[in-house]
Amino acid sequence: MRASRRQFIAGSSLAAGALAVPVLATQAATPAAKALAANTWLGVGLDGKVTLALPKTEMGQGILTAVTMIAAEELAVAPADVVVTLANGDKERFAPISQETGGSTSIRELWQPLREAGAKARAALVQAAAAQWKVSAAECHAFNGAVVHQASGKVLPYAALVTAAAAAPLPTEAPVLGASDYKVIGKPHRRLDGAAKARGKAEFGIDVIVPGMKFAAIVQSPVFGGTLATANEAAAKAVPGVVAVVKVADALYVVADNTWAAKQGIAAAAPTWTANAAHKATTHAQITGAVAAALDKPGFAAVDNGDLAKARTGAKRTFSAEYHQAFLAHATMEPANCVAQVKDGACTVWTGTQVPSVARDAAAKALGFALDKVTVHNRLMGGGFGRRLETDMVERAVQLAAKVPWPVKLIWSREEDIAHDWYRPAYADRFNVALDAEGKPVAWEHKIAGSSIMARLMGPAFKGVDDDVVDGLTAPLYEVPARKVTFQQAESLVPTSWWRGVGPLRTAFAVESLVDELAHELGRDAIEYRLALITDPRARHALETVRVLSDWNTKQPAGTGLGVAVIHNWDTYMAAVAQVSVGADKQIVVKKVTVAVDCGQAINPSGIRAQIDSGVLFGGSAALFGEVTFNGGAAEQSNFHDYRVLRMNEAPRIETTLITSTEKPGGMGEPPCAVIFPALANAVFAATGKRLRTLPLQKALESV
Repeated sequence: MRASRRQFIAGSSLAAGALAVPVLATQAATPAAKALAANTWLGVGLDGKVTLALPKTEMGQGILTAVTMIAAEELAVAPADVVVTLANGDKERFAPISQETGGSTSIRELWQPLREAGAKARAALVQAAAAQWKVSAAECHAFNGAVVHQASGKVLPYAALVTAAAAAPLPTEAPVLGASDYKVIGKPHRRLDGAAKARGKAEFGIDVIVPGMKFAAIVQSPVFGGTLATANEAAAKAVPGVVAVVKVADALYVVADNTWAAKQGIAAAAPTWTANAAHKATTHAQITGAVAAALDKPGFAAVDNGDLAKARTGAKRTFSAEYHQAFLAHATMEPANCVAQVKDGACTVWTGTQVPSVARDAAAKALGFALDKVTVHNRLMGGGFGRRLETDMVERAVQLAAKVPWPVKLIWSREEDIAHDWYRPAYADRFNVALDAEGKPVAWEHKIAGSSIMARLMGPAFKGVDDDVVDGLTAPLYEVPARKVTFQQAESLVPTSWWRGVGPLRTAFAVESLVDELAHELGRDAIEYRLALITDPRARHALETVRVLSDWNTKQPAGTGLGVAVIHNWDTYMAAVAQVSVGADKQIVVKKVTVAVDCGQAINPSGIRAQIDSGVLFGGSAALFGEVTFNGGAAEQSNFHDYRVLRMNEAPRIETTLITSTEKPGGMGEPPCAVIFPALANAVFAATGKRLRTLPLQKALESV
C-alpha cells in the first residue's frame, strides 16, 4: 500500500446512486481516516456506502456491472448501493492486479481477490457490531447494508459501525460466500451504466471538456514510415477558427476552436509526404505471400510431443490443409481520441484506455517527465477490442500539448483511425494430419506463420515462439499421441497488435475448420465426430447441448447449411451452430446462431448474453467481410463503406443457453468472437459444398 495512495475520481451519481461516472475534476480529497478500507480500491465509507475503484476499464463489455455485483454480494448490499469510479492510471495502487483490460482477464483476475477483500470488510463490520452488543460474531450476519443479531432482533447499519470497524485490525482470514448463499451473483441484472449511456449522460473519452480547451486534428503519412515534406501553413491558418499549425517529423496537427475548423485546416494545408521507396513499392500480394512462404521454414516448436514419423507409419490415411486469415482493423465506434494538457512541468491526460497505467508510463516517457508529474484520468470507451491496448493516441496528444499553450482534444478522423490502426495480423496455418483406422488423428503437425505481437513487446527476450499465437494449441481439446506445433515469424511494414479474441481467435478458425474437414472426409457427422475425439466433459456437454437446441439433425432447405464449432479458451467452454443460406448471387446470409456456453460461475447472465450477441456480430462481421489490404505501403480501406460490418437488417437471430456451473468464472469478452469464425465457415460449406479456407468468407466465396 502506498503511503499517499491515489483516491477515487470525483463523480456525479446516477439514478439510485448506482454509478459515479467520472467528470472533469481533480482527485477527490483524501477520505476520512476512519473509513473502512478492505484494500486500496474497495472500502466502506462513513455513510455506509460501499466504494469501489474499478481496477479494470469499461469499454462496453459490462465489467463495471459484473464487478459491482461481486462486491455487493460479499458485502451484503444491493449493487445500486455500490459507488463505482473509474480509476486513474496508478499501477502501484492496484498491484499485483494489472490495470490492463484485455484477453478476457477481468473477472478471472478479480474474482478471488475482490471476494476476499469484500469478505474481510464484511467480517470487520460484523465483529464491530458483535463487540458493541457483547455477543459472539458467530451469532451475527450482514444483511442489506446492516449487521443483524438474529436472537435479539438488533440491527445496526454499516454507517454506525464503520468507525469502530476501521479502528480495529482488518481480519486476516474471512471465508467468502458459497454459491448456495448467492443473492446477487448469478441473477440477471441491468447494466449499471446503461441509463447514463442511453440518456447521453455518461462521459466517454471523446466527451471530455476542459476549461480553455482547443480542438485538434491530425494527419499522418498514408505510407507507413513516411515523413512530412510540405504543408501550406498559411492556408491552414486562414481557415476561420484555426489557431495553430504544428508540424512534426511524421505528422501534421491543426488546432482550432472546434473540430470542424481543425479538419478544414488539415485539408487546406494539403500536406505532402516523403515516403520510403521500398514501402511505396510494396503490394498486398507481397505481404501475404511472404506470410504463406514462411510456412516452408522450419519454425520454432511450441509443442513437440510424441514421434510424428512413427505415428505416421501405421496411419490409414493422411490429410493436409492450409488456411489464411486477413489483416483486420478494430474500427471502434469511438475513434481514437485524447485530451492532454502540459503545464508547469506536469501533464494531465483524459482518455479512454485499456491500459491506464501503461498510458501514464508512455506519456511520461514521451515528455521526459518523472512519472509523478503525469496523471491519466480514465474514461468510458466506445469500444476497445484491443485497439486501446496501444498508447499512440496518448503519445500523439501529449506531443501536441507540449507545443501549445492550451489543453487540447485530439480526435482522429475515421479515415486516420483505419489508416493508422495497429492491425490484427494476417496468418497462415498448414496442417498435416494422419488418421488411424477409426478416423482418429494419431499424428498432428501444425505450422503457423504471421506477425508476432509478443516479439515487438518482448524485444531481445523473444525466443521465437509467440505464446499468444499458439494459445489454445498447447492444451487442445483434441488429444493426439504425436503432435507438433511450430511458429515462424513473418513481419512486414504493417504494424500489428491485439484484436478481440487474441490468439485463440485465429487458432479456433484453423483447428475447427480442419476438424470439420476431417469429419466430411470420413463421412461422419460433424458433431458426432467431435464427440468421438473430445474427452473433456464440459466441452462434450456444450456440444451436446447445442446439438439439441439448434435442431442439428433437422434437414435444411437447399442452399442452407448448419456449421458447428467448439472451443475451450479463457477458462470458458463454448459451442455454436450457425445457420446460413447462400443464394444464386453467392451472398452469405446468416439466419441464426445458437450458442451453448459454460463459463463457470455466471456473474450476470444478462451481461453474458449481451457479450455473446456482441461477439457473434463483431466476429461475424470480420469473418464474413473483414479485411484490410495494403498497396504502395498504405492501407486501401478508409471507412465503413469499404471496411464492411453487418448492418442491422443483416443481424442473425442469436439464441444463447447458459450451462449452470459453479466452477471459477471464465472470460466472456473473447470466446463468442472466436467461435463464430469457424462456425460460419463450416456452415457455408454445408450450404454450398465449397470449402473456404481463406478469410473473409464473402470475398472467398465470390472468387470460386
